Amino acid sequence: MLTVNEVFFSIQGEGTRAGLPCVFVRLTGCPLRCTYCDTAYAFHEGRKREEDDVMAEVEAHPCRLLLLTGGEPLAQAAAFPFVTRLIDAGWQVLVETSGHVPLHALDPRAVAIVDVKTPASGESHRMHWANLERLKPTDEVKFVIRDRADYDWSRALVRERALAERCPVLFSPVHGVLDPGALGRWMLEDGVPARLQVQLHKYLWPGVERGV
Repeated sequence: MLTVNEVFFSIQGEGTRAGLPCVFVRLTGCPLRCTYCDTAYAFHEGRKREEDDVMAEVEAHPCRLLLLTGGEPLAQAAAFPFVTRLIDAGWQVLVETSGHVPLHALDPRAVAIVDVKTPASGESHRMHWANLERLKPTDEVKFVIRDRADYDWSRALVRERALAERCPVLFSPVHGVLDPGALGRWMLEDGVPARLQVQLHKYLWPGVERGV
């Protein structure tokens, strides 16, 4: 059984696969409370569903790319075997995780997109730092940046841990708070080995909070 908030078909708005059609499975629940969270509705809303039922729904879409997200999807123990089942069925699976849940039990064929919690998130103390040592070349690591202090912290961590040598590094401004152009200028000035990303879906469908 999985507790599911929503399942929908949309355009991937973030990461190295931004712009691609993607099936999204958003699970319910998250133990973190980041200051900039834009999916707080997933903290509690949702219903228990049989795995077979969820599989039937995702298979109805003309796509083989799937993002498992939340909330924090890996807070549900059932998410781990569900990921393996999806991959065995031919899906390319991306798992968007907040980084505080250990990744050792995640199927290595999945793409882990690890959100490193910056100081402005209010949750950086909850990070399971050993996850950064488990990153594979196919994974991605994301920093959601609210201000210059977040940027400086993120830049230092990327260099100290040589993250760009492990996998793609994404710097994402908090939408509507930090100007993406300002973040881009900082990155150019410092030669940060990271990719600037915006949340594409928020530009395609401004003001739409769910199902995108």
